[in-house]
Amino acid sequence: MKRILLVSLSLTLLLSLSAFAQDKPDSTEQTKPGPAGQAPAAAQSEAANTAALAKAAQNPVADLISVPLQNNTNFNIGPYSRDQDVLNIQPVIPLHLTKKWNLITRTILPIIWQPDTSQPTQGWYGLGDLNPTLFLSPAHPGKLIWGVGPAIVLPTATAPQLGQGKVSAGPGIVLLSTPGHWVIGALANNVWSFAGTGSRPPVNQFLLQYFINYNMKKGWYVTLQPIITADWRASSGNVWTVPFGGGLGRIMKIGFQPVNISGQFYGNAAYPNGGSPWSMRLQIAFLYPKFTKAQEKEMMEQKLKQLEQQQQAPQPKK
Repeated sequence: MKRILLVSLSLTLLLSLSAFAQDKPDSTEQTKPGPAGQAPAAAQSEAANTAALAKAAQNPVADLISVPLQNNTNFNIGPYSRDQDVLNIQPVIPLHLTKKWNLITRTILPIIWQPDTSQPTQGWYGLGDLNPTLFLSPAHPGKLIWGVGPAIVLPTATAPQLGQGKVSAGPGIVLLSTPGHWVIGALANNVWSFAGTGSRPPVNQFLLQYFINYNMKKGWYVTLQPIITADWRASSGNVWTVPFGGGLGRIMKIGFQPVNISGQFYGNAAYPNGGSPWSMRLQIAFLYPKFTKAQEKEMMEQKLKQLEQQQQAPQPKK
C-alpha cells in the first residue's frame, strides 16, 4: 500500500510542478523586445501543435510513437479489503506498410502486485501475461478513423496467480472520430484460449473501452476511458465489470520532451464477487511525434536560445 501511495503522490506532484513550470512566464522573454506580431504568432503555433498532439495521443491508431506507463490500483478486494496494483508498460509503435496502410503495434506488459485475498497480508509480485495487439489502419483516414487486427495474450506471468497460463487470441477493432475539440471512439476485442497449461481453465473474455475526450486550452483535457470486461465462462452475477468515472489530463513538455499526464477515478457499477468496487488510474506517456523541417528548426532555435540564456545568467559567487 505504501508503494501505491508513493506512486500516486509522485505522479500528482509531477503533474503539479510540470504544469506550474510550463505556465510560468519567462521573465527574460517578457522584457526582451521582439518584432511586432512575432510573439502572438509563435504562441498560436505552439497552441496548434499542442492541440494536434493531444488528438494524436488520444487516438489508439495514430501515427505516433508513445511509451505510456499506466498505474492501475484496484481497491478493497476480498474480505480483508486488500489493494491490487497493476503497472502497465505499453509502448505503441506504428509501422508504415505502404503509402496507404499503417500497422499499429500496441503491447501491454503488466507488472502486478496481487494480494492474497484469503488473508490480511502477503501476496504475489511479478510480471503478468503479455498482451500484444496489432491494428491495420489507413494512413490517410477520413472522418471515421478505424483499425482492425488480432489481440493476443501470451502466458508470460512469473507466478500462476498473476496470469491465465493460456495462449489466447481473437479479433480486435477500434473506431473513432475527432470533431472539433472532441475525440470520441471505442476499442473492443474478444479472445479465446487455444493452447497453454492443460490444468488451467479455458479463456473466453471480452473487453470494451469507450473513450470520450474534450480538449481545452494549454493542453488540458477532460477524459472518460472506462474499461468494461466480461468473462463469459464465469458464473451468473460474476461475468461483468462495468466502471463509470473519468478524470483530467494534460499534454505538456518536461524540458523538450512532450508527455501526456492524466489521473482518473472509476467506481464499478457491476463487478464479480470479491472484486474491487472502485479504482484509480494514473498515467504518464512519453510522446515522440514526427516534426516537419520548420518545427525542427524552431526547436533548435529554442534550444540555442536557452543555452544563451544559461550562459548570460550570473554565476554564483564562490
